[in-house]
Amino acid sequence: MTEELDLLGQDSDGGSEEVVLTPAELVERLEQAWMNEKFAPELLESKPEIVDCVVEQLEHMEENLRRVKKEDLKVSIHRMELERLRYVLSSYLRCRLAKIEKFFPHVLEKEKTRSEGEPSSLSPEEFAFAKEYMANTESYLRNVALKHMPPNLQKVDLLKAVPKPDLDSYVFLRVRERQENILVEPESDEQRDYVIDLEEGSQHLIRYRTIAPLVASGAVQLI
Repeated sequence: MTEELDLLGQDSDGGSEEVVLTPAELVERLEQAWMNEKFAPELLESKPEIVDCVVEQLEHMEENLRRVKKEDLKVSIHRMELERLRYVLSSYLRCRLAKIEKFFPHVLEKEKTRSEGEPSSLSPEEFAFAKEYMANTESYLRNVALKHMPPNLQKVDLLKAVPKPDLDSYVFLRVRERQENILVEPESDEQRDYVIDLEEGSQHLIRYRTIAPLVASGAVQLI
């Protein structure tokens, strides 16, 4: 895995920019997205460009392994790395699907109200899955329960019925880039808000809501 890969992302103006990554940098980005998704209470920004590049890289690795003699020790080592990457990618996608199923009305509402140029939380495939999941849920509730209830109770607001992600839950993080003047809001009326600095390499336990923008920017890594 030595060749460079083209990763299509978004620049600050919402346009597209092409970023060239080595395979090692691509794996690092996948693992960072995986860890953040695993420990964040909400569904994070979709990373279809990373997923597509990793799938392409896995196919390339598989093709290269077919050309090497099976007796070569390097085959076993590269095969282990191949399976590790497949596990990380599968775990990342499963984690996202689990969140979509858990918070589907809120995920779709966020996508509906998303402003132009704002990154999407859903890939096209995830968006189709979320819509189908919501339609099936509404159909199931209507056929199994709601049609047997009085007319005034035959409607249900899924946005109110399904719990929202708990953005006030606490998360562990490692600081990748030094951050100054981070405002920490009080947890009760008796407390006051205060400002902290996050030193590069330091680790913290803090409310997710406080550092959610830093997770999105890559300045901190959830652990």
